[in-house]
Amino acid sequence: MNLPVPVAIGIWIAVGVLLLVLILTGRRRAAKRSGAVVPVPPVTPADLGAERLAPVEATYVATTLAGQPLARVGAHGLGDRAAAAVSVHDAGVLVARSGTTEVFVPAAALRGVTLAAMLGGKYLGADGIVVLSWQAPSDGTLAATSLDTGLRTRYPADRDRLVDAVAGLLPGRTETLETPATPEVPEENS
Repeated sequence: MNLPVPVAIGIWIAVGVLLLVLILTGRRRAAKRSGAVVPVPPVTPADLGAERLAPVEATYVATTLAGQPLARVGAHGLGDRAAAAVSVHDAGVLVARSGTTEVFVPAAALRGVTLAAMLGGKYLGADGIVVLSWQAPSDGTLAATSLDTGLRTRYPADRDRLVDAVAGLLPGRTETLETPATPEVPEENS
C-alpha cells in the first residue's frame, strides 16, 4: 500500500508529536513524585567564602535519592542535565548550570564524595562520575532528604582535583569517602 507523500509526512509528524507529549508528561509526573519527597534545595548564599577550586567544566548528570542510582529526582530542576561550571568554596559546592538553575550544596550538608560508573540511568564507565552525597535540609514542609548529585568533568585531571577539593570540605575528613564495604558476619560454630 502506497500512501501519498503528504499523508505519510502527516502520519510521521503526528507520531513525533505524540512521542513528545509522552516524554513531557513523564517528566512532569517524575517531578511531581519527587517533589513530594525532596525539599527545595538551598539557595546560593551571597558570600561563598574563599575559593578552594576555580570553576571546572563539567556536565551535571543528575541528582538521585541517596544510594539509589536509578531514582532520578525530577523536582526543583534537579533532573535537568546540563553543561556546568563547578567550583568549590568555603561555603560549599556551586554547580552553575547552563540554561537552568544553579545547584548549591552547602559544606555542612555534604556527607561524602565518591567516583561511580553510573548515576541517574547514565553509564559512563571507569568511575567517570564524581558523586556528591549530601542532605537537602528540611524546607519546613518536607523532612531533610539524602541525595547524590553526579558530575562528569570535561577533563580527567579535573576529576581528581574536584574530588580532593570537596573532600576538604567534609567535616572532620580530608580524604575521600569510599563506598562502604559490606560488614563481615562472623561464622557461627555448630
